Parts: sequence; structure tokens; C-alpha cells
Amino acid sequence: MKKIILTLISVFLLQNITAQTTYILCGKLIDVKSGEITSKKTIIVKDNKILDVMDGYVLPKSATAITIDLKDKVVMPGLIDFHVHIEQEFNRNTRLNKYILNEADVAFNSVGFAETTLLNGFTTVRDLGGSGVNISVRNAINGDKIIGPRVFTAGKSLATTGGHADPTNGSSRVLIGNPGPKEGVVNSIEDAKKAVRQRYKNGADWIKITATGGVLSVAKSGDNPQFTVEEVKAICETATDYGMYVAAHAHGDEGMRRAIIGGVKTIEHGTYMSDETMELMKKYDAYLVPTITAGKEVAEKAKIAGFYPDIVVPKALAVGPQIQGTFARAYKKGVGIAFGTDAGVFKHGNNGKEFGFMVEAGMPAIETIQAATITNAMLLKMEGEIGQIKEGFYADIIAVEDSPIENITTMENVIFVMKNGKVYKDEK
Repeated sequence: MKKIILTLISVFLLQNITAQTTYILCGKLIDVKSGEITSKKTIIVKDNKILDVMDGYVLPKSATAITIDLKDKVVMPGLIDFHVHIEQEFNRNTRLNKYILNEADVAFNSVGFAETTLLNGFTTVRDLGGSGVNISVRNAINGDKIIGPRVFTAGKSLATTGGHADPTNGSSRVLIGNPGPKEGVVNSIEDAKKAVRQRYKNGADWIKITATGGVLSVAKSGDNPQFTVEEVKAICETATDYGMYVAAHAHGDEGMRRAIIGGVKTIEHGTYMSDETMELMKKYDAYLVPTITAGKEVAEKAKIAGFYPDIVVPKALAVGPQIQGTFARAYKKGVGIAFGTDAGVFKHGNNGKEFGFMVEAGMPAIETIQAATITNAMLLKMEGEIGQIKEGFYADIIAVEDSPIENITTMENVIFVMKNGKVYKDEK
């Protein structure tokens, strides 16, 4: 008994000796909840949490505390990208890669993508579909084995046979096979339930469905509906049973309408969304994740001969230019907006461009930042832990050179990144 007590005392003393306190002196601090920018604040961080936010520049009394001087910077909460693909970065070889890369190759590539994402100010991401390696990447980051953002992942997306996320699209008849719920392919209500439960078993945090055709899949249509309302409802009801929300990739209006009525929480892209469907979004409390950057990227890459398979090119040229305009209409109609980029379709690390495109389309700069912080935190059910610089929240803190209210492009150049109380980037 005496030995146990001594051990517990030793552990307690060690924890207190190694506990690190950091004082961050902020020239300007964005309060994302109120939308105000305040001056001369001090954030006190202990271990991985924010201990206090104080007026003025407060210096530590302890010689072991660390002081970080950001008095000539603009400080804000770590950003949340609600649509990334951490496993890949699309290039000319992407179609071939699924046949020649092993899971280990995908995992090694993901290490760099994850680190790049974090170093550009995105301390949390929602990963919306890959091979399932994304679940292991999340676990490796959580275990401090690799550097990256906090990841919430859908694992493998759900599709119908031949749908946007059917993993055998474009394969030869020898390889095409007949994938089912285990592989994420759904063709009935029973399939839908089983596929969700399989994602839960695999360790997913969210469910993603491809409610319509897509741009980069090797299939003819980019916008046809690909699930029945009944199948979507089965997916959403089962996901609810397992504590998960559902995201729906969707370009075509009918597929979006079915997805919203079926119970999805977010619509990704939303390219051809009608005014009537926007009203449905509001009625069902669904959020649009615009991914404007991806739309612009695929339209540009489609102009490069041979970059995409021939079947993809007309879809990219048609869909890409539409996304920003649809976002502008949806925002003006009062549809809820969540910040998401589709990074992986373009280079990881360029996520910050989305802010500029959103502002260009008519959304005030502060609201774009709120979409990337408090809105996304709420949708992750972590509104009391991330998305704000506030006592008791995780110490996810970034800084930029200028006020984004006056210069939104400053969001493309994050110079300081702290996640969970640990500094990963300091270029001040």
C-alpha cells in the first residue's frame, strides 16, 4: 500500500513539473463569436487547454513559463476545413494509382498531406472519403505518431453500383467485380443499413454518401441522382443510431432534394441547387459546404490535355464554373454555410484560398471565418471544445500578418500554428 501511495505521489509531482504554461501576447485577437477584433490580449495556455484570456499584455511570474510575442499579428482560433481528402492529391496518375499503390504507399503519402494541412492553419478537418487508410491516419495523429490536424473521417464513402464512389468505376471487366456494403456500395435499404454499420465498425466518425454523379469519377454523368429517398433515410436513420451525421456529395438538384428529405446534415458542392432546394435546406437545417476552390481547380485542369480521362473533361468544364455562383445565391437566401474546400482535389495547403472566393461571392470576411470555426465546431458536436479562443477550449491558435477583414488573402499565409497547446509553426 505504501508503495502504491509513493507511486501516485511521484506521478502527481511529475505531471506538475512537466505541465507547461504559455503566455501568448496578441496584438489583435478575433472573437469569432461576436465578430469583433480586440486589441492587446494575453492568452494563457496550460498543457493543451486555454486557461484564460486576459486584457492587456500579461507577463508570466514563473521562470519556467514560455512567452510568445504576437503583438504585431492577428490571432484567431485554429481553422476547421469541413471537406478534405487526406489520402490523396489529384494528379495525372491518380486513376492509375489505385491499381499500383499499396495501402502503405497511400499512408506514407498521407503523412505529408496531413502535416501540410496543419502548417497552413487548419487544426481540425473532416475527411470525406478515401480507401479507409484515412482512419489509420487519424489514429496516428491522435497518438502523436505523425503531425497533422485533428481528423474526423467518413472512412470510405457510400455509393450505388456505378455511382460516384463505386471503387471499381473505370476498371476492366476482369477487375470490376461486384462490390457491396463492405466496400461501400449500396443498392437497397438493407445494404444501406449494413454499409453504415460497417463504417462504424471500421471506425468512421461521419457517413458520406455520393447522392449524385461526380466530376472526377470515371462515369458519364456528373449530376444524376444515385440514391432513392428510402435508401437515404435508411442511411441517415442508421447513422443516427450510431451517433453520426451524414454528408452528401451532390451536384444535381434532384439528388440533393432526396438527400435533404432523407436527413443528411451537409450538402457538399451543391452545384445545380435550385431555389426550391435552398428552401428545403433551411427547412431541414442542412448546411452547404461550397468547395469553390475545387470547382475552380477542376475547370482549369480540364483545359490541360491529358490531365483528366476524356470522360471527366466535359463534366469538369461544366460543373467547375458553377459552384461559386450557386454559393452566392445560397448565402443570400440564408442557407447555412459550413467552410470546406475539397483539398486533395487540389494541393493540400491551398485551403486558405477558399476564404477569398467566398468573400468574392458576397460573404463578409468575418462570416467566412465564423463558418470555418464556430459553425464547423457545432456540426462536429465540439462547440464547447474547439472553434473559439476561450477558457477551457483546446489551445488551437493561429496567427496571420494582417486583418482578414481588410485583406482576406492573409488567410493564405498563416505564420503561427498551435494545436493542442503545442507550437508547430512560428515564422513571426
